[in-house]
Amino acid sequence: DLAPEHRDLLARPIWLNRALVNSPGALRAMNELAGFIRNKSTLDGRLCELAILQVGYLAKSPYEWSHHVQIGKARGVSDDDIRAIGEETGGKPTKLDETAKLVLRGAREMAEGLAMTEPTYKALEPKLGHAHMIDLVMTISFYCAVVRILATLQIDVEPEYQKYLDEHPLPV
Repeated sequence: DLAPEHRDLLARPIWLNRALVNSPGALRAMNELAGFIRNKSTLDGRLCELAILQVGYLAKSPYEWSHHVQIGKARGVSDDDIRAIGEETGGKPTKLDETAKLVLRGAREMAEGLAMTEPTYKALEPKLGHAHMIDLVMTISFYCAVVRILATLQIDVEPEYQKYLDEHPLPV
């Protein structure tokens, strides 16, 4: 019973969109920011996806994690990078480059404690620049919201994304 002027919102018929289309305005607003993050930001795609994956990992969000394992691989995230997220979260050494480690640390700080700490921000800013720091903070903040939406609305993982959870399971 979706009005014709809103049917475009289901062009990508993922289960999250199918739930949010109950408020077309909200879904349009969400898609606008998600579209900027994925398609218009000039922040390195791999670093962007590592930040998103870190948020999904900390939230233990199967939906977010599975979708962004798939998206991340298309944006340069390797299987070793994905495994390193759990290792970095657990305080174990990894072979990630310093910038990737700082991005993950910043995402952990924002997801767990509200804000990126000043030392992490100051260490990242010379590596990324002012504009990319804003894009990174917006990305992490947005996906902190997304995992809460997914959890509250109890959005299940679509069957076609289950293989990404099987390949890279979340901690129990």
